[in-house]
Amino acid sequence: MCSARSEKLFGYTGKLLRVNLSEEKVLVEETDTKVLRQYLGGVGYGAKLLYAEIPRGIDPLGSENKLIFTTGPMTGTMAPGAGFAEVCCKSPLTDVWCEAKCGGEWGGTLRKAGYDFLVIEGKAKRPKYIVINNGKVEIKSATRLKSKTVSQKNELIKKEIKDEKFETAVIGPAGESLVRFANIMVGGRAFGRCGAGAVMGSKNLLAIAVKGNGNIPVAEPERFRKAVRAGNKKVLDATNGEGMAPGGTTGDIPSCDGLGDIPTKNWRSNSWGKGEELYAHFENANLLRANSCYKGCVLRCGRIARVESGKWKTPVHEGSEYESICAFTFFVLNDDMDAAVHATYLCNEYGLDTISTGGVIAFAMDCYEQGIIYREETDGLALSWGDAETIVELVRRIANRQGIGGILGEGTRRASQQIGKGSEMLAMEVKGLEGPAHDGRSGKALAIMYGTANRGMCHIHPLEGMAYDSLKNDFGLVPFGAPDPETIGNHSEEGKGKITKLLQDFGILPDILGICKFYVYNGLHLPELAELISSLTGWDIDEAELLNIGERVYNLQRMFNAREGVRRKDDYIPERARQIPEFGEHSSVEECEIKEYDQMLDEYYEARSWNKETGVPTKEKLQQLGLGALAKL
Repeated sequence: MCSARSEKLFGYTGKLLRVNLSEEKVLVEETDTKVLRQYLGGVGYGAKLLYAEIPRGIDPLGSENKLIFTTGPMTGTMAPGAGFAEVCCKSPLTDVWCEAKCGGEWGGTLRKAGYDFLVIEGKAKRPKYIVINNGKVEIKSATRLKSKTVSQKNELIKKEIKDEKFETAVIGPAGESLVRFANIMVGGRAFGRCGAGAVMGSKNLLAIAVKGNGNIPVAEPERFRKAVRAGNKKVLDATNGEGMAPGGTTGDIPSCDGLGDIPTKNWRSNSWGKGEELYAHFENANLLRANSCYKGCVLRCGRIARVESGKWKTPVHEGSEYESICAFTFFVLNDDMDAAVHATYLCNEYGLDTISTGGVIAFAMDCYEQGIIYREETDGLALSWGDAETIVELVRRIANRQGIGGILGEGTRRASQQIGKGSEMLAMEVKGLEGPAHDGRSGKALAIMYGTANRGMCHIHPLEGMAYDSLKNDFGLVPFGAPDPETIGNHSEEGKGKITKLLQDFGILPDILGICKFYVYNGLHLPELAELISSLTGWDIDEAELLNIGERVYNLQRMFNAREGVRRKDDYIPERARQIPEFGEHSSVEECEIKEYDQMLDEYYEARSWNKETGVPTKEKLQQLGLGALAKL
């Protein structure tokens, strides 16, 4: 995907680095300016590359899969929230589209080293790691790194290259063991969810270290600086000048519990009633301070936490965010917050996705309670709800694929298929991806977003549905066709399919541009994004074009999935996730039940111009979006 370039490119380095591990060859390519203009970057350019470069039906853990690290035009600039990179591949967990987002300095450093995109292909014969230093690329032996934890790998790499200033992306033992939901870790942050860490492990690649001090050219520097100041001011004004400190996302646990928005006991309920108690312990005993993942963040959603003493003594680390803590408390009925903090820390050290790990443990406990699996099948472990010691032990066994951990390391869908005996009904997943810590029974737009999200039951894109329905956040989309959420009941179903389409087209923009999603939750809306991208690149991009680019990318990802066989049947959420909760504060709220899911899905397909019977984008829609070449499917 190269092109000759006759004029200066702003907002990009204009370079793609391709590393073939099988041949140990490195190639630098110019990016295609025309394609950049159509997709901008991030998951947009990543989807274009992945669709073009890997054939249908490949084994996600085979050498044909590619690991594509992408940045957006705003990554590593002064733009608000500009500390994000993505990785795209075919997921070993879902067998469809994988994208994983990570905050921190790694993505911006890759750009300062000279590259907007990094494509990893092939498979090394022996363990390797890659060092990128201002355009110089080395493939080095990683034998000494094998089986080490994430922090141990980081320490060894920086010792070996004798430079603490490198930013590292590494896999832990879970990635080496090919756990299908293994992450790629950047410090305490993760390229998470869909198993990109397992893909990296399958290539015998254990780490990528980057260092750079280049600059990203800006088309109109003064206009861009003005847009940056205006964007940051709007975000701070929306958060009363405090950002998300001190509790970060974890501080939402009490309110989400009250809203009926936290899946509990493997989705048998949507609240537990212990949110305030759990967060009070975390705030008083575990939380040390707020933290930002990259220099210049004004929101500071991160947390520095620890367990000071006792059985679950855990060192000071970044972690314990909302999704992770809910996965090891509400999902599994564990009210020992110290154990939950310790479990999330272990996941980061092993390179495990916290949401999928908590989800698959909850599935196993449900199977155990219902007599589907027995103690002799669990290596002698009693998989009882709330048993903190068992929960922590299962994290270790999953990471190393020991005993029952080998089955659970396949993910909930494959584990249920292997176990059988009706356990499939207890598998809380869509397209193979375990459900996260927000519940569609609290607001029906979230339910249809879970079903139709391209990577499965995703916590990144569907969150717009929860914020729109339950929190009445309109994302500035009312002038672009969104109904005022204040006029719509969160439990109503009519109209939710239509609004989901617009929320997705808008919600994918941060992943294209290379910025944090929390900024668009707090006032960085289409006018601000259009001004930022236009002044950065010199291209005249308005709000309508941004939405059109979002729609194009969403449809291209859907076509990737359709090529792999995804159809309407794959867009349904589990039956249990549609039912009235079995217990808890909302168990008597009949409106929680999702009664007309099919109608919402029809409405969604109609809004998207997708075939209602198959869920595949129509030829007319693809042509309208400049994707007509894909219409032959």
